[in-house]
Amino acid sequence: MTQSATSAAPRPRVPGQVYLLAAVIFCLGTSEFMIAGILEPLSADLDVTIPQAGLLITGFAVGMIVGAPAMTLLTLTLPRRATMIVMIIGFSALHILAALSPSYGLLMVSRVLSAFACGGFWAVAAVHTSAIAPAAVQGRALASLVGGLTVANLVGVPMGTWIGTQFGWRSTFWAVALVTALAAVLIAVTTRTDAKPTDPDETGPDDAGSPTPTEAAPRLRTLLRAEIAAFKGPRIWLALGTTALFQASVFASFSYFSPLLTRVAGLPADLVPAVLAAFGVGAFVGVVVGGRLADKNIFGNIVGSLAALALSLGALWLVADNAVLAVIMIVLVGASGFSIAGALNARVFQIATQAPTLAASVNTSAFNVGNALGPAVG
Repeated sequence: MTQSATSAAPRPRVPGQVYLLAAVIFCLGTSEFMIAGILEPLSADLDVTIPQAGLLITGFAVGMIVGAPAMTLLTLTLPRRATMIVMIIGFSALHILAALSPSYGLLMVSRVLSAFACGGFWAVAAVHTSAIAPAAVQGRALASLVGGLTVANLVGVPMGTWIGTQFGWRSTFWAVALVTALAAVLIAVTTRTDAKPTDPDETGPDDAGSPTPTEAAPRLRTLLRAEIAAFKGPRIWLALGTTALFQASVFASFSYFSPLLTRVAGLPADLVPAVLAAFGVGAFVGVVVGGRLADKNIFGNIVGSLAALALSLGALWLVADNAVLAVIMIVLVGASGFSIAGALNARVFQIATQAPTLAASVNTSAFNVGNALGPAVG
């Protein structure tokens, strides 16, 4: 018997490229949420109220909702690698503009446009991850991208707050601009378009199949028809609705953890950041475990996460006046609330197998719709 026959087949692994993309998303996520930590110095410097400065967060969220599908349509005929590089370079340049902004209005414009670039990168990164990851680790690979966002909340946002406190709020934008510029270089050097890209006209790992100008228009029409066709059935809308509603339920509770802990559970205000950090740890564990469960059974992961979140939120309501139990339930809300992320993304790719790019971008928008709706209905 030969050595090859007796050797066990190698276990499929998440490609290293995916972790690079997750690191980039860590930078994007840090930028998305860091405004919350620098509201006071920013508002004082630009002579606006704190609520007005807080609208920069809303502007970014709206930019993500609109920008993800918009940028996808604008770059549909471009190779994935080129699109990711362009989006990151644009993101970096817009942070330089933000750092130099003399007025609140210009800063708002830079934030909204940054969100467009962020949404465009998210969608293409998800498609690229789905294309290069072996089928057996699709859930883990897609969950890794969300893991980058989770770590941004745990590490990136506190780091950005510290930088802003020590060196001024503009320094946080300079830091993000520098790191994302380096990320663009790393993507350019290490990332190659998969040999089996979504677009059948892409012909190889070095993006050799880009169309000529005369071919671009008919090719774009063909791609658009294929992408839009994915939205004709009810399954994709059910998946997108699940994404938005699930995310809304998480953020409807998360947005009010602080007053719940101080006013209902009686926890001292200076302990609230530690509880929110514990929520983040729970979310990270949920992303990791959920990704592995999604690889085994996507529907089981989705249904299980829905049930676990409902039970965790119900239990939190029942024990909210007990500080210890409330903290435990908050950690469980974090774990259950983020355990579904990989499965929701993988489900969209299952439905829109032939043309997943626009579907992935709309799923990104659905996440952000949930982020916006949650606090409003909470």
